[in-house]
Amino acid sequence: MASETEPTAPAVRLSHVDVAFPEPKGGVFKAVSNASLDVANSEFVAIVGPTGCGKSTLLNCAAGLLAPAAGHVEIFGMQLSGLNGHAGYLFQQDALMPWKTARDNIALALEIGGTPRIEAVERAQVWLGRVGLKSFGDRYAHQLSGGQRKRVGLAQVLIRNPKILLMDEPFGPLDAQTRQIMGNLLLDLWAGDKKAVLFVTHDLEEAIALADRVVIMSAGPEARIIGDHTIDLVRPRDATEVRLQPRFHALHKAIWGQLRSEVIKAYGGEIG
Repeated sequence: MASETEPTAPAVRLSHVDVAFPEPKGGVFKAVSNASLDVANSEFVAIVGPTGCGKSTLLNCAAGLLAPAAGHVEIFGMQLSGLNGHAGYLFQQDALMPWKTARDNIALALEIGGTPRIEAVERAQVWLGRVGLKSFGDRYAHQLSGGQRKRVGLAQVLIRNPKILLMDEPFGPLDAQTRQIMGNLLLDLWAGDKKAVLFVTHDLEEAIALADRVVIMSAGPEARIIGDHTIDLVRPRDATEVRLQPRFHALHKAIWGQLRSEVIKAYGGEIG
């Protein structure tokens, strides 16, 4: 039976999380230190920080792919042990099987959960339409552009209707124009049911354009959360047009003012 507190509990809660990895020559490397973060149900939170600061590490903790060395992870008020069954995970690299069509790649996400193939294929076709690929179902991965493959990947994750969406630099390999198009597609799909989203990106403009909050991580090792900025831009948003607003520029200046020194640390002080 669900507890009375579950509806108001955060979708994801990281409490005083440390993450450490064994060193090849002995000892441990402490990647993340004392990280605490709540992601409310229906909230879109982006994490930014310099390369190697542990952004993806925190995402993996939320997914249950990585157990923290200290602290704990809660999902809707319940401590996470093992894989997070409420979450869908979209990685930076495509996860499409090259010998399957776009439609079959999407359907597979349901079939492995026991959905009969006929139903899975029908639902996959619906999702092809939702991501703008209605007439591309019979194409294989090598016949799709980078942006089209990302659309298929997004449909693969969302067709299972996860309550939480974890995204690790999902649009990183794409050109700037396609990234903004994918950002708008994501916002349109997210507006339908407002899943909790934890979105990792190196692109501060992308983070501000998409998110309700932008969380900043310090340079590693022992990276920690050093900033949490509310993005008070009106929704619905256009991921391109919102960047022209004066408030967007004010938010960018404030967040970059805190992030810049951490990026410089990560690059050994070599940025002017």
